[in-house]
Amino acid sequence: MKAVLAQLENKGTAKGREGMARYGIVAKKAYGVSVRDCQLIAKPFRHDHALAQALFKTGWFEARLVAAFVDDPAVISAAEMQRWARAFENWADCDTAVMHLFDQSPHAWPLTRKWCTAKPEFEKRAGFAMLASMALHHKDEPSAPFIKSLALVEKASRDERNFVKKAVNWALRSIGSRDTACHAAAMKRSAKLAASDDATARWIGKDALKQLDTAATRKRVARGDARA
Repeated sequence: MKAVLAQLENKGTAKGREGMARYGIVAKKAYGVSVRDCQLIAKPFRHDHALAQALFKTGWFEARLVAAFVDDPAVISAAEMQRWARAFENWADCDTAVMHLFDQSPHAWPLTRKWCTAKPEFEKRAGFAMLASMALHHKDEPSAPFIKSLALVEKASRDERNFVKKAVNWALRSIGSRDTACHAAAMKRSAKLAASDDATARWIGKDALKQLDTAATRKRVARGDARA
């Protein structure tokens, strides 16, 4: 672990930390290392669960990114995933863990349902980021669980916190891009939200409709149907 932290410290720059601030990434401890460099540092240690857990516990932002790239989704436990989710500080450590680790775990669906109704901002974001990520990455899964999850999207659509509402919108758009059944269900839900008396729900619905009702999305939907 010390060797990884030493590499991160060596790669860190003030410019990197300033860039984090521009992208709304707030962290108590940060070196200022690019995501690309974090991935390169992680590469020799893939599927080292113990190292990943130790790195995450350091609290360093970049160490948490490396941990997500290093850990093994087949080994990480639901309790460990829950501890990470409760510790997320920003959208970047949240989304990196979800997209590169959590969404491949056998615990993904149960924790998604739990996190989508959580109160803490980044724990809740993790739930909807997971929905979005699984919708994009799990192309061979049936439509039904994703369509059912649109109820979670609607339930959270009035949460005006920035990083929650953007993840809710992301999940809605991603589900709607999978196949014809998901697209039809997401379009219907988006239209309902777009007509809501709540400003946040209206934004989520209208923004989703803009992407879902395009030729590019319909092509992706057609490819999803072809795979099925």
